[in-house]
Amino acid sequence: MRIAEHAGWDRAFPVRYLLVQEDEEGVEQLWGRCAGVEGLFVDPVPPPREVLTLRGCRPDGLLSDALAWPAASLRSLGDLGLEVWDDEQAVQWWTLVDAVVVAHRPHPADPGRYDIVLGAGVRNDESFFEASEASRFELFGGTTVAATSAGRCSAVDGLFVPRADPAPVPLELIGCEAAEPLLVGTQQPRRWARSSAELLVLDRHGAVMASRTVGLAVDGARPSVLGDGLEDITLTDGGEDRPPRAVRPVWAAWYQGPPTEPNLWAPYDAQGRAEWLELTTRAWRLPVPRPDRSGGEHHLDGRFITDVAGLHCAVAEALLGPGRYFGREWNAFKDCLGGGFGVAPPFTLIWHDSEVARCALADVVEDPLGRLSYFEEILQLHERRGVTVVLR
Repeated sequence: MRIAEHAGWDRAFPVRYLLVQEDEEGVEQLWGRCAGVEGLFVDPVPPPREVLTLRGCRPDGLLSDALAWPAASLRSLGDLGLEVWDDEQAVQWWTLVDAVVVAHRPHPADPGRYDIVLGAGVRNDESFFEASEASRFELFGGTTVAATSAGRCSAVDGLFVPRADPAPVPLELIGCEAAEPLLVGTQQPRRWARSSAELLVLDRHGAVMASRTVGLAVDGARPSVLGDGLEDITLTDGGEDRPPRAVRPVWAAWYQGPPTEPNLWAPYDAQGRAEWLELTTRAWRLPVPRPDRSGGEHHLDGRFITDVAGLHCAVAEALLGPGRYFGREWNAFKDCLGGGFGVAPPFTLIWHDSEVARCALADVVEDPLGRLSYFEEILQLHERRGVTVVLR
C-alpha cells in the first residue's frame, strides 16, 4: 500500500491515522483513515495483588538484602522476573509486579533455605510448556538489560491458578472515513477471521512515525463530532502495546518529522529515551547506503549518556545521524554491528566524555556472572567486532 495515496483528503484538517490490515498475500489493505484518536496513550493497569509463597528458597541479591532488613514488608523489591525451568531449559516466564516480602521463616526441611511469603501482582509473560513436578524456579531482579539473580526456589504456591484476562481498554477513532470492510462492520458489526489491524500514526508530513496493533471488534459508530460525513468509531480493544501517557512529549516532537539535530533525546528521562528509541525502530526500514560504509572515524558525544537508552540513542547518532536506528539493547546492537544497517566494522569510534557513561552505568550489569558493567560490555563488543574505540 502506498501511504502517500491515503494520507490526504480534501478537508480542513489533516489525516493523522490510517487503519490497515494485511490480506492473505501479505498486501496491506486500507480499512480507514481518521483525523484523530482518543485513548492512544494508556498507562497499564497493574494486575490485582496476590499472595504467593516461595518454598525452599535460597535468596540472592536484592531478595537476600530484603530478608536482612528489619522492616522487609515496607520495602518494595520492584518487579521480579520468575522463570520456570524443566530439566534443561526455561519453559515459562512470569513477572511479579511490585513484589514485597510479607513474611518469611526457615524452611522446615533445611534451615539454610527459606519459605518466603510475597505480595505481588502476577503476570504471565510467556509459556512454552506446562510446568512439571520437577520444575525449579529462578528469580531475577532489576531491569531487562540489567537483570541479576534474586534466588532459586523449589516451589511457588499460588502461581498456577486461573486468572481472568484484564478487561480490554477501548479506542475511539475520531473523524474516520471508513473503507470496506470496516464500513460494513460499523453498519452491521460482525466477527472477522483476522481480528486485528495496524493503526499507522502519521507525522505532519504524512509519513508513518509509529504503528500499533489494535483489535477490530467495533463497539459502536456514530456521526462524527467533526461532521463532514465522517464517523466516530469505538473499537472494543485498543491493544496492549499502547504507549504510556508520560511519553506524549516524545511523540509530539516526532510528529514534527524525524529529528534533524543531535541530542534532542537528551532532555527526556529514561522512559522518554526508551520511547525515542522505539520510534527510531521504523527508521531502520528507510533506505541506507549499500554496501555498508566501513572505515573512517565516528565521533560519539558522551555528555548525556546517563542510562542504557541514552547510550544507544547517542551511538546511533554518531554512526548514522539523528533519528536513526542502530539497536536499542545489547543483543540488537550486536546484530547491527554485523552489518545491514548502514555502517559496519572496521571503523574508529572516538568516544568523547566517556567517563559520564562509565560512572552512570557502573552498576548496570547484564553479564549473568556480574563481572562487567554495561559500559564495559559495550566496549568489549565493539572490540570483538573490529571497532577501535578511543575513550576521551
